[in-house]
Amino acid sequence: MRVKDIIQAIEAFAPPVYQESYDNSGLQVGSVEWEVSGVLIALDITEAVLEEARTRGCNMIVAHHPLLFSGLKRITGSHYIERIVQAAIKHDIALFAAHTNLDNVRNGVNKMICEKLGLQHTHILAAKAATLSKLICFVPATDADRVREAMFSAGAGSLGEYTECSFQSAGTGTFKPGAHTQPAIGTPAGEREYVEEVRIEVLVATHQVSAVISALVAAHPYEEVAYDIIALQNANQEIGAGMLGELTETCTEEAFLSILKTRMKAECIRHTALLGRPVKKVAVCGGSGSFLLQDAIKAGADVFVTGDFKYHQFFDADGKILIADIGHYESEQFTTELLAGILKKKFPNFAPLLSELSNNPVKYFC
Repeated sequence: MRVKDIIQAIEAFAPPVYQESYDNSGLQVGSVEWEVSGVLIALDITEAVLEEARTRGCNMIVAHHPLLFSGLKRITGSHYIERIVQAAIKHDIALFAAHTNLDNVRNGVNKMICEKLGLQHTHILAAKAATLSKLICFVPATDADRVREAMFSAGAGSLGEYTECSFQSAGTGTFKPGAHTQPAIGTPAGEREYVEEVRIEVLVATHQVSAVISALVAAHPYEEVAYDIIALQNANQEIGAGMLGELTETCTEEAFLSILKTRMKAECIRHTALLGRPVKKVAVCGGSGSFLLQDAIKAGADVFVTGDFKYHQFFDADGKILIADIGHYESEQFTTELLAGILKKKFPNFAPLLSELSNNPVKYFC
């Protein structure tokens, strides 16, 4: 197994095209062609984690948070990031991260939080726009099912929990083969052809456009395939920030905070004033989620669970919602389990190792 195999498995689950513009997910140190002796999974890449990987026989670290967010102008060992890069190169340890692309997929970081809290009926809190396209193609009626099936198999036609979604309308297509063509219908330099065709329309996610077009062309009988790709502004319910779900049973705010503290292994919870209301609908966002507060309120959430709220941002709850800040690390700590699960499903006979270190830089004096 090579580094590129590990990367392909993770990025098939969380395509890098969905990372935020400020992010730097992907391979940061190493070569995609290196043979993998072992993979260590961690939330952050620290000097201690690098040494743990070396001593446990792992030459690849898969982390949630990237080590490098911006370019290094020098590597002199004067800063911990520089020292980690030096050590990784010295010991031939590849460093890879899947960050906001893993946050933004439906079954990613936020779904893991929902599962830990036992939330049901979950969906993306703030769905992203401009991540969908409509593919329109024209096919002889006799070949429509075969072409449609090929596009479905490549990932086209998904809409929420529904798959194989398409629209078809009938019409007549015309073409005149040139002298150097090899037409499926008609003859080179022949007469104008009139063919009963169908127009097929399917939705395609951004990361699947190339694969769907390839499948379309391979299955289509024509030498030259006519199709249109139209970018859409529709919100994509499979991609976006945060998640909303419901508890199986309504509980008090105090009871929910107790559940939250226990299941998320939080030493303490910073929260806004209790509102004396029952808790049923819960919004979550791993990491720093204050930017989603208004989305949580608009969605009718009773509680918003996240990390990194600043002092003045707590006022923005405005008596409309209970903010529960459990901490950045605490909200994302189970991401290592998510990454391990992705690799185990793809490679059943491969056993990635979870870091045994707690790298939370925030300590509490209680």
